[in-house]
Amino acid sequence: MNPLDYLLLVAAGFGAGLVGFVTGLASIVSYPALLAVGLTPIAANVTNTVALVAVGIGATANSLRDLTEMGPRLWRWAAVCAVGGLVGALLLLWAPEGSFEAVVPYLVVMASIALLAQPRVRKLAGSRKFPVLFPVGLGVVAVYGGYFGAGAGVIFLALTLICTAMSVWQATILKSFLLGVANLVAALIFAGSGEVNWGAAAAMALGCLLGGWCGPPVVKVIPPAVLRVAVALAGFGLAGWLALR
Repeated sequence: MNPLDYLLLVAAGFGAGLVGFVTGLASIVSYPALLAVGLTPIAANVTNTVALVAVGIGATANSLRDLTEMGPRLWRWAAVCAVGGLVGALLLLWAPEGSFEAVVPYLVVMASIALLAQPRVRKLAGSRKFPVLFPVGLGVVAVYGGYFGAGAGVIFLALTLICTAMSVWQATILKSFLLGVANLVAALIFAGSGEVNWGAAAAMALGCLLGGWCGPPVVKVIPPAVLRVAVALAGFGLAGWLALR
């Protein structure tokens, strides 16, 4: 890698951090950039997971007050996502290649449809919440987040908006935090795998940190309905890209 490669990764990291916080689609920016500078698919995947931890750090630092208002349940959800991230990382290292890829486009499409239908679904649900379904769903999505993660943010967001009464803003910062937890645990596992390109990870993490920090103020000024529809449409695009791959 040459200096221009590192500059590309910093820029891609910033884009991934900002796009990742706003839409949950960080990997669609960061993963191709890592491939473009010469990393193998496995090395790009694990390096990407390590770098994206910085998105959660930056976003959490700029929305900490809103997160702490969620109370003790936040830490219970974080523990579930930590376990899911661990399982996902181990699956990536031990399971046959391509274990999840075939079903991922369908998961992202379903999540995107759920986002578009969310107002109607919440109206039908009324005041009902889903105290069992929600943490179980978080754990499943965290497994995928630790394994590969492209579109995991979209699924997190859809799950939160369907299963809770949170606003789009609250769901977005929660998504970023919980996905960051899953990524952090997975990154700790990958750190000992020998596959991480630490120079690339550091360059991209710098951009991710800055992009994640800029995410919360950007989301605050976007109308919730516009944000929800934009994320859903981006999810459809991601699903198409993943299916073609």
